[in-house]
Amino acid sequence: MNYSRDLPIDVSKSALLFIDVQNYCAHRDGSEFAGLSPLEFTNQYGWFFDALERRVIPNMQRLQESFRRAGIEVMYTTIESLTHDGRDRSLDYKITGFHVPKGSWDGRVIDQLEPSDDEIWLAKTSSSVFVSTNIDYILRNLNIRQLVISGLITDQCVESAVRDACDLGYLVTLVTDACTTYSQERHDYSLSAIKGYCRQLTTDVLLRELREVNQ
Repeated sequence: MNYSRDLPIDVSKSALLFIDVQNYCAHRDGSEFAGLSPLEFTNQYGWFFDALERRVIPNMQRLQESFRRAGIEVMYTTIESLTHDGRDRSLDYKITGFHVPKGSWDGRVIDQLEPSDDEIWLAKTSSSVFVSTNIDYILRNLNIRQLVISGLITDQCVESAVRDACDLGYLVTLVTDACTTYSQERHDYSLSAIKGYCRQLTTDVLLRELREVNQ
């Protein structure tokens, strides 16, 4: 039997997953940036927000709209503790200082990608959504075998999700211009590092494929 990652989307067995596109780290007022002066913010995150607002979020919106129209499951995961004090967080998140309290504004998906009331949204407290949520159980219940991934941050939580999804037996498509990190160099390096795990397509190419298979 021949195996391949280079298979087109199967509408009946696919899902789109947005990773960490939330107020905490994808909104200029998010708590991840609290305490920074305007100059510090620009120096550290100017490139990131320029890429996010000009290119990445518009591509995410196109994906969201097209996948909804095709009847494909659209899912979200955000960093958010199950408790107000974050005692349930992973050790890594405690050491790093990542804490988004239960029910907080920081834990919500940004307004530009607001989930519908019947779309699945999972709170996570580790880099990989497959470690700190029951997403694998949910995907299998939905008969999902192909996972399209978009989100933040390319070389952190996105990369972790890609690797774990592949190891669990999913065919993964990473949308290269619908995710980003804190520099072009880091983004490109991450894409190169995980190229052997997943199919990598631009938004335009993926949506063209979706139109063709859904005719």
